[in-house]
Amino acid sequence: MVMTFLRLIVFLFLLSVAVKNSEMVTIHYYLGLEWEVPVIIVLLLCFIAGILFGCLSCFIKRIGKKS
Repeated sequence: MVMTFLRLIVFLFLLSVAVKNSEMVTIHYYLGLEWEVPVIIVLLLCFIAGILFGCLSCFIKRIGKKS
């Protein structure tokens, strides 16, 4: 029950951040390439990349301990 409430609070907080940060930003790549997306998409992609790198580092540590 408590975890469901905490998840709801986190979801509502992230939803409010998404609504407040709907401005478009331009991401500049090499060779003159550009990508124009909302700020929340950039934040979401950075968050997902952080999760993936964290899980990968934990996975590598576990494999090292087993051998």
